[in-house]
Amino acid sequence: MSRPLMAITTILLLALAGCNDDHHDEAGHGHHEETADYEPGDHNGRMLRSDELTIELSIFETGVPPEFRAWATIAGKPLPPSEVDLRVRLIRLGGEDDIQFNPVGDYLRGDTVIYEPHSFAVEVKATYRGKTHAWSYDSFEGRTLIEPNVADSFGLVTEPVGPATIRQHVHAYGRVSPAEGRERSITARYEGQVKSVAVGVGDNVTKGQQLVTIESSDSLQSYSVTAPIDGVIVDRGINPGEQSNGRELLRIADHSVVWVFLEVFPRDLKRVQAGQPVILLDTEEHPIGQAKLDWLSPVRNADQSIDARVVIENKAGLFHPGQIVQGEIEVATFDVPLAVKRSGLQSFRDFTVVYGKFGNEYEVRMLELGRQGREMIEVLGGIKPGVPYVTVNSYLVKADIEKSGASHDH
Repeated sequence: MSRPLMAITTILLLALAGCNDDHHDEAGHGHHEETADYEPGDHNGRMLRSDELTIELSIFETGVPPEFRAWATIAGKPLPPSEVDLRVRLIRLGGEDDIQFNPVGDYLRGDTVIYEPHSFAVEVKATYRGKTHAWSYDSFEGRTLIEPNVADSFGLVTEPVGPATIRQHVHAYGRVSPAEGRERSITARYEGQVKSVAVGVGDNVTKGQQLVTIESSDSLQSYSVTAPIDGVIVDRGINPGEQSNGRELLRIADHSVVWVFLEVFPRDLKRVQAGQPVILLDTEEHPIGQAKLDWLSPVRNADQSIDARVVIENKAGLFHPGQIVQGEIEVATFDVPLAVKRSGLQSFRDFTVVYGKFGNEYEVRMLELGRQGREMIEVLGGIKPGVPYVTVNSYLVKADIEKSGASHDH
């Protein structure tokens, strides 16, 4: 990471660290979090009290999908579950859940799976002997509020979740080579003494340009040797004062077109064929070109790999013979109804998540992922179509949420 980028990141993280209360600060940045300072019950739930009625409400997820379970007491004594009518409303970012309860054994069981994230405002109503008791509380996790001006300073970028084309690739390593038939060996037409050499190794030359002057041993007349093609001098074998004597004077190579030979590993051979698109990257994995596989060698290398050739137009001079490159060979494409960018993915607890944006609030969305491509990953569940999610600098949202310490409230 460059020093300027490190400095910017440090400033942003310090800005995040300065927001320690539960309210909006002067920068317009705040957190929504549950302090977890509630009375726990015997079943690791939250105790809700009204007059002599007490409801212990807990999210239970041992061996079953997460669900609400509740135990009721009156004046400290257990109540039969059938005597209490219990309802819970969960108000989420982007939706609501209304949950009814049925008696099971000594407890009440909610009829709805509590899907992740377990982040919601909770409204509880319990009716016992004709009297309704009500409670409300916040149980937030993986959520933070970032005002627009702060989001802009963080460089947050969002895009809606939607359809995409997943492109799957096979990774290969290779090396740039001169294209066959694009080198010329320069020799003297008439033997004699070299009077001058106008170019050196690395010089670019154009067709017809004067390269060497030679005095013929027969006629004692000087004549010029010119470049037969455009290219670059890759070898110089003569100096002024020397005799040509049939030697190679210069070698010119035209690198405006080069070949890249990629080694395809044995495990990938069945998926690779001529005509497939290839993205070429440098050793730091920056894209530097794209083309199509032109040819696959019929002969295997000693390690059982095969060489796959890519022909590259190289007028910009980005490729140099001998250069090591990487190749991403596109072997399959899938159109999917829902996908997210890899750049937006982060980890949260044991989940892979993105951060959905709801107004000025950002909250985790736990994803069920499918087929994966180089840039996009199919989403099978966990976020609704059209929801904006953070695609750039999502790690700053993660840092803010981790700093806020929002708990996973059961």
